Amino acid sequence: MLRGLVQNLMRFLRRGEDAAPPTLATLSKLHAYRWQPDHHGGFSWHPVSHPDPIELPDLIGIETAKERLQANTARFVAGHPANHALLWGSRGTGKSSLVKALANHYADQKLRILEVAKEDLHQLPRLITQLVALPYRFIIFCDDLSFEEDEVSYKTLKTVLEGGLESRPDNLLIYATSNRRHLMADVNSWDRSHGKELRPEEGVEERISLSDRFGLWIGFHPFSQDEYLAVVSAYAETLQLPIAAQALRKEALNWARLRGARSGRVARQFITDLQGRLG
Repeated sequence: MLRGLVQNLMRFLRRGEDAAPPTLATLSKLHAYRWQPDHHGGFSWHPVSHPDPIELPDLIGIETAKERLQANTARFVAGHPANHALLWGSRGTGKSSLVKALANHYADQKLRILEVAKEDLHQLPRLITQLVALPYRFIIFCDDLSFEEDEVSYKTLKTVLEGGLESRPDNLLIYATSNRRHLMADVNSWDRSHGKELRPEEGVEERISLSDRFGLWIGFHPFSQDEYLAVVSAYAETLQLPIAAQALRKEALNWARLRGARSGRVARQFITDLQGRLG
């Protein structure tokens, strides 16, 4: 009974504490993690046992973006200066897939990726105190990042991107993806009729300055019809699908028409459907 009381007391005293980072043995085996709240109020690293296996050659039609981000990542892995990166643009064009593919590509060179949700960004300083002493290089991955007018968690991210009193850790980069170039809602559409600022335009500048903290901006744009068909053809050739080129083109265009979009994601979804139908 006494032992149980002591255990309960210790659990109570540890409420709100973050769990220790993974052991070096775990970090040597697994390269992808999520930083998430746990049941006692703190945060902990959750290993991703089966990360997306996507590789760089799988990403077709975004060669320029791939080259730019890979060059930045390669410098970082090699211990040279590199920039935080913002990948912005149309949905389904390969932003998140590119980050995951780079994490896979450099995993054997001691690169680790740690996904942090937007609602947990205010905990970034606590996370950084853990990873700064680890003998690995980390990409903090913020996927589908955007903020509304009344959200303030972006302020923590701004501080981490450029550093407060402390300099930015050498073993840390932040890669974020977003459909919004400035990560914020369209500032021109905000209704400021009830605003309290004497100079609301200064508030707007303060908010959109978040994107300026990313040294590398990479835009992703909708595919043209030719680009979309080239991606479809490349996937079909890789999988050696038994379908004539003309039939493939016709079905791919019809699929895109029904989806109302042309992108790498739409191309992959079409190929998945086609592969299933062809057996």
